[in-house]
Amino acid sequence: MDATITEFKRCSLIKVDGRVDSSNAHEFHDLLKGLNDHGTYKIVLDMEAIDFMSSRGWWVLVQTQKNCKRYNRGELVLARIQKQIRDSLDLVGLDTYFKIFNDTTSAVGIF
Repeated sequence: MDATITEFKRCSLIKVDGRVDSSNAHEFHDLLKGLNDHGTYKIVLDMEAIDFMSSRGWWVLVQTQKNCKRYNRGELVLARIQKQIRDSLDLVGLDTYFKIFNDTTSAVGIF
């Protein structure tokens, strides 16, 4: 898993490449928690290059969303999700828990 962070005026855009599974979910968690710890609560996650997301990865996203939404500070939105990942998101019932966008420009634009 590789990740790049692009800072914008009102939010941060994170692009993750590869798999998010039990072997690297702690890195994924540390990345997102690090943003929250530095006061970033408006986050766009570009999921175009994620080809697998384990249940541990979904748990990290749920925890991050809870932390971002606490005290109305912001939220985590998802962009450019591949079909198989979107099907997984629907299967575990999290499709209504996140705002989902087809492109990163629209996702960044909501902030």
